[in-house]
Amino acid sequence: MKAVVIHAAKDLRIEERDVEPPGLGQVEVAIEAGGICGSDLHYYNHGGFGTVRLREPMILGHEVAGRVAALGAGVSHLAVGDRVAVSPSRPCNACDYCLRGEQNHCLNMRFYGSAMPMPHIQGAFRQRLVAEEWQCHRVETGVSIHEAAMAEPFAVTLHAVARAGSLLGKRVLVSGCGPIGALAIIAARAAGAREIVATDVMGAVLEKALAVGADRVIDVAANPEQLAAYSAGKGYFDVQFEASGNERAVRSGLEVLRPRSVLVQLGLGGDVAIPQNMVVAKEIEMKGTFRFHEEFGLAVDLINRGRVDLTPLLTGVFPLEDAVAAFEAAGDRNRSMKVQLAF
Repeated sequence: MKAVVIHAAKDLRIEERDVEPPGLGQVEVAIEAGGICGSDLHYYNHGGFGTVRLREPMILGHEVAGRVAALGAGVSHLAVGDRVAVSPSRPCNACDYCLRGEQNHCLNMRFYGSAMPMPHIQGAFRQRLVAEEWQCHRVETGVSIHEAAMAEPFAVTLHAVARAGSLLGKRVLVSGCGPIGALAIIAARAAGAREIVATDVMGAVLEKALAVGADRVIDVAANPEQLAAYSAGKGYFDVQFEASGNERAVRSGLEVLRPRSVLVQLGLGGDVAIPQNMVVAKEIEMKGTFRFHEEFGLAVDLINRGRVDLTPLLTGVFPLEDAVAAFEAAGDRNRSMKVQLAF
């Protein structure tokens, strides 16, 4: 089979790899679609992120969907030919965190396409993937395989919504409208948000934010005063999903959040300075959110039932052979939201 392998920054290769037979409780999936994520772009552009660096060649990718090609012994809930979205989250289910139901914090996580451990956890951008039966969630007939491959990033935002608490009737601010920010808009609307305002510094992504359900968008580079107006009366928003990782977005968000509101940090950035007096005086709760676990099944279910429409976010599909061009396109925020590979 062919696989997309990163060797170093800007050194992406299509290589031949052996196909492994499925074992007990496993299935072989013929991957059909795979979405390029921000972490994939960090490996491609910089050879890693933060202290996580590539130390050996690694297959990239973790947002995938495809068709069951073969069954291992003991598989009872899937059949050859079933279309499935594959969860990349493979916790050990034996450590303290897993036993507390916090599998996203597993001490021995084997998340596809991760250079955190050594040897690296090989990813899912390959023509054949052997996965556990429980990782595979059936995709209904009529659902695009490309939309199914977006279940993973959608699950990330569903977990963020769970961290925020009830959104029923709440006013929500989403800062940063890349793929995760846009999916946070969809997740917040599905969870009952009354009003959603989205901010970014690029007009193209703000147009996508409107297309997926934002009530209003603000270009905070060109019109920062439009967001500042929400600071009157100690603030306006009940919840902020901060998806940019930008210090200025955090600080401006704190100014427009009302007392006893919640800021959920989705975007990854460096160290930031925050006005602690504002957090204290307004009694603001600041929460992190990391990956997901049970939300993956919910994401697939919402897609299957037509409760959400993720298709407006798909801005390009490239054949496997054009993986380098796909990664270059995915890194251009002016023209791309979610870019996928076709296997």
